[in-house]
Amino acid sequence: MSQETLWLAVDDHGNPEIFSSIQGEGASLGAPRTFIRLSGCNLHCKWCDTAYTWNFEGTPFSHEDNVKFVPDAERLSRSFDDVAAEVAKSKPSGIVITGGEPMLQKGKLEGLITAIKNECGPVWVEIETNGSISPPASLIPLVNQFNVSPKLAHSGNDASVALNEASLSSYAALPQSWFKFVIGSPEDLEEVLSLTRKFRIPHERVYLMPLGRTSDEVRTRSKWLTEECLRHGMNFTDRLHIHLYGDTRGT
Repeated sequence: MSQETLWLAVDDHGNPEIFSSIQGEGASLGAPRTFIRLSGCNLHCKWCDTAYTWNFEGTPFSHEDNVKFVPDAERLSRSFDDVAAEVAKSKPSGIVITGGEPMLQKGKLEGLITAIKNECGPVWVEIETNGSISPPASLIPLVNQFNVSPKLAHSGNDASVALNEASLSSYAALPQSWFKFVIGSPEDLEEVLSLTRKFRIPHERVYLMPLGRTSDEVRTRSKWLTEECLRHGMNFTDRLHIHLYGDTRGT
């Protein structure tokens, strides 16, 4: 039994945001997954759709919604075993540890994953990360898939933090890493191409995703973005959960 704890985001009912859904983005799009959303992020994207995990009262961060959140109302501390027991209720074939930025709590992810596997048996493990924090060697064998989403200039983050060279190099070297870039305009492609060249990321391991928090926004960008995917030999990913559920928690 482990009594170590980590910070989780909360759902609309004030419970830890642990939920079953389909994976809406990237290499596992459409697959059934149980999601565990952790609280806290070292980056602060101005269009982020989970700003309640980091844009707290008293912080200087800006966001297009211009809303600040109360930390005590938006995060809960839970033990690994409590999280594992909640995850087990969904009888998962796969889990996604997401955020926020899970790697902020990277010293605890090994214990969390171990507790979940002890409770649930063999399970596919994905971690969604912005790629700015390197994965420790102890974590890598426990993870089947890293969904790495480096943040481009239009996110509003300082590139010296968002595009950490040592960290991105470490992810690029892992065979279980897939890269996803949020694209707002055709000009963003030049930045993506520069990064794939710099870090030697094969285009078949890259997904381009339209920026958008509504179906209309996503669809508006999808047509020209799929054409860019064809032109550069990259993959297109939709935001399936946005079409199905909208921009809501626990989906």
